[in-house]
Amino acid sequence: MLRLRPATSLCRSYYRRQVPIISSRLQRLYSATAADNGIEPIRGLETGVSASKLLLRSVTSVRNSSELKAQNVAEGETRKMNMCQAINDALRLVLATDNTSVVFGEDVAFGGVFRCSVGLADEFGGERIFNTPLTEQGIAGFAIGMAAMGHTAVAEIQFADYIYPAFDQLVNEASKFRYRSGNEFNAGGLTIRAPSSAVGHGGHYHSQSPESFFAHVPGLKVVIPRSAVQAKGLLLSAIRDPNPVVFFEPKILYRSTVEQVPVDDYMLPLSSAEILKPGKDITVVGYGSQIYALENAIQMVERDIPGVSCELIDLRTISPYDAETVEKS
Repeated sequence: MLRLRPATSLCRSYYRRQVPIISSRLQRLYSATAADNGIEPIRGLETGVSASKLLLRSVTSVRNSSELKAQNVAEGETRKMNMCQAINDALRLVLATDNTSVVFGEDVAFGGVFRCSVGLADEFGGERIFNTPLTEQGIAGFAIGMAAMGHTAVAEIQFADYIYPAFDQLVNEASKFRYRSGNEFNAGGLTIRAPSSAVGHGGHYHSQSPESFFAHVPGLKVVIPRSAVQAKGLLLSAIRDPNPVVFFEPKILYRSTVEQVPVDDYMLPLSSAEILKPGKDITVVGYGSQIYALENAIQMVERDIPGVSCELIDLRTISPYDAETVEKS
């Protein structure tokens, strides 16, 4: 008679199995410190962010920002925030100023896995900040229904890698509501937030960047911020825009981008690229976390090739993107 091993025994034997050792070469390449043989470690994104000249780390840099001056917040009070805190601040402002607004998703009432919604349920109550079942299609469908009925619906997909079950709802429903009804009804009050992109240890289910799948869909806007100041201003614009917006948040930047963020309400324009560094020879275009890698690459090129000048552009809105600024550059 065949005897089956108990499940607990099987699990125990699985986790006790011998794990292959990573080669010493790989250990050296991915080490955070210099190896014994003097080989320097790979300079990753975190190093680029910490040394970036693009972040508004001081009150003076905020005062000198032309965009923030245009929003009349450059001279106001600022507070040191990372991107996660800036997103939380934007959500709090929306909830405080728009009685129709609701924020929901998996573990959102708890504060979210990245703590972007921490404290909101205590402040605004469970009817406006609430958890949902683990069903991305259901989250998106519910959000579309709320938006179609006049609510400002801010839904969180816990990881952008799992947004694919909601693809049908966003592409075939949210984006087409306005077109198929002759503008009699729409889902313009819909914003989908989703932590995205690689961190370095997320594997194949927590490292994806699915923005390109949505960037070709008429009726949807796709936005990706690069920093705390940008995240707050762009998220407020996305939520208040009369079109459904998918707002991807590079999770590696949640705590690595720290800036002096204006406390007041401000909105940064969608579909408007920002020239971060003027140049005359080469145009370099990017968005989100890659901006800092591009900044480092430009510094290397201009150092190694005297006389070359590179222009760095942050698209910010992926769709519809600012073609005029790129073409002019």
